[in-house]
Amino acid sequence: MLNPPFDSSDAPADPLPPEVDTVLTGFLAVLRDVGLTALHVAIVIAAALVIAFVLRIVIRRVVGRIVNGAKSKANVEDTQALERSPLADMRLIQRTRTLGSILQNIINVVIVVIALLLIVLILSPGLLSSLTLLTAAVGAGLGFGAQNIVKDVLNGLFIVAEDQIGIGDVVDTGLASGVVEHVSVRVTQVRDVNGTLWYVRNGEILRIGNMSQGWARAIIDLGVPVDADVPEVEKSLLAAADGLSKEPRWRTRIIERPEVWGLESVSGEAIVIRVVLKTRANAKDDVARELRMRLKNAVEDMGLALPSLESVVPTGPEGARRVRGANPPTTRPNAVTGVPAVSRGIWRKKDPDPQSPKPESPKDTE
Repeated sequence: MLNPPFDSSDAPADPLPPEVDTVLTGFLAVLRDVGLTALHVAIVIAAALVIAFVLRIVIRRVVGRIVNGAKSKANVEDTQALERSPLADMRLIQRTRTLGSILQNIINVVIVVIALLLIVLILSPGLLSSLTLLTAAVGAGLGFGAQNIVKDVLNGLFIVAEDQIGIGDVVDTGLASGVVEHVSVRVTQVRDVNGTLWYVRNGEILRIGNMSQGWARAIIDLGVPVDADVPEVEKSLLAAADGLSKEPRWRTRIIERPEVWGLESVSGEAIVIRVVLKTRANAKDDVARELRMRLKNAVEDMGLALPSLESVVPTGPEGARRVRGANPPTTRPNAVTGVPAVSRGIWRKKDPDPQSPKPESPKDTE
């Protein structure tokens, strides 16, 4: 029996050398580990992005629901129309939007920090534990340097939580004055009347003057000649101011009836009469301009010259005394030992309770 011809393809392949086989196996293992690690990192990043996206949507919906609820309650369509609605609705919208922006910033920072820690833990499980002591040492060293940042963050949270300022408010922070455009956990952005955007650290804000809360008061000092009839001038000025407050265009911006506080100062050239008008906080400038025009026309109609006409902003003790108008509030002084109280005026002793038993007189005891 003849053997079949020899075919080289039927010969068994030469096995790989042990060194090459070991290198190839190690390379595949490393490639597999790198792939799994990259996959875990990608999953962490994707999860962080999804969580951040979902939380941002939740915050936006909550803010939108609160804003829409305030608008529907006030029966308006836009935020600007809330100027005619109760003050609480406008402040609620401003505060909600400010808190929403701060919460979004906090969520972004927290998610980024957690994602970075998880990625470090995946890449090198032992690195995180070995960095614990180093992190503690670095944290102790940076504690003094980071105290300003902590101060800024805490002060920013209290400013918003206590409703001291809100987005859209006109404020005076001592460092900058203007409209609040953005409030973050560390910095407040204020744009002044010239268009300059100021970045004010929350930790540096020691006082805040908010000109958008509550009400405002337009104070006009009007000078007339020294020989003018003061009662007639006051009557004419009050009539002009009353006419302004009764017009439909201005009636919604004025809170109370105008007042004439009387003769403010006397000089050799003119006598100054003060007229005040209580307005909504965001309508003070417009009302003051129109009021100055009406007062100017009233004085000219009387045939008098107008030496001066200006708006004033009382500050310090003068501003404190004028809080309640021409009649400042009176306070009861502290009793002084050895000085008898005067039984009249604001020093009068408080009348005893009529229901309390009266002390017996010497005649009754006899």
